[in-house]
Amino acid sequence: MFRRSLYKTPAELRSMRAAGAATAAALAEARRLVAPGVTPLELDAAAERVIRNLGGQPNFQLVPGYRNTLCVSVDDDVVHGIPGDRAFRPGDIVSVDGGAEVGGWNGDAAFTVVLPDPDRPGVVLAREALSNVTEQALWHGIAALAGARHLNEVGAAIEDFVEAHGDTTTYGILTDYVGHGIGRSMHEEPPVFNFRVDRKGPAVRPGLVVAIEPMIVAGSIDTFVRDDDWTVTTADGADAAHWEHSVAVHDDGIWVLTAEDGGAAGLEPLGVVPVPIP
Repeated sequence: MFRRSLYKTPAELRSMRAAGAATAAALAEARRLVAPGVTPLELDAAAERVIRNLGGQPNFQLVPGYRNTLCVSVDDDVVHGIPGDRAFRPGDIVSVDGGAEVGGWNGDAAFTVVLPDPDRPGVVLAREALSNVTEQALWHGIAALAGARHLNEVGAAIEDFVEAHGDTTTYGILTDYVGHGIGRSMHEEPPVFNFRVDRKGPAVRPGLVVAIEPMIVAGSIDTFVRDDDWTVTTADGADAAHWEHSVAVHDDGIWVLTAEDGGAAGLEPLGVVPVPIP
């Protein structure tokens, strides 16, 4: 699954900006469109149009056996959901994951959104809380990367945030699925854990580019794969959320490649200022 390339040159980091921007634009379009009555396949087609109009190709389509631009996972589906034609319903919690390859370089990102439902305000509030904890856990992990000496400090920061902002018997961090390095391939070395481990991981230094992606559930972390051989689903039927960004470390700091503002809005409350790749 992973390639053995950890650190990019300054020129290679600059080359990755276009893939990150295309990924961000495609997911922004999907987020604009997602609503009750819209289908995952409609999001998928829209995201593909954006990527191709920007001179790229959907890198999910390059994964053997996968034909879509996005993964769209609803409610108890955590990740790798295949877009279908069942329309979204009010109150759904929807996670959208996608990426682009431009000029031989890759971007990868994900977001979660909860659709409004005036008839089930309690369900919506609980799902919004889950998504917010997952998103903020992602930003705490990215902020940790900015000052980390070793990569696995990221997972410790994510776990610490989740433990501090939710009952750990309610929120669980998936351990079977983790983040990854990214570059010429969408999935490269090193693995990026979303939880504390007993080894340090590789050094954080200029040239490291990683996709950080906490997947958090409102129940047990046990999962199974549906009969489509892709969709990962919670074993107890609990809701799930997934947030992800591709982040580059360079000589002057960090830059979130798949955020339109480089991560400025997400990192500002944490005292971190992202620096564009020169």
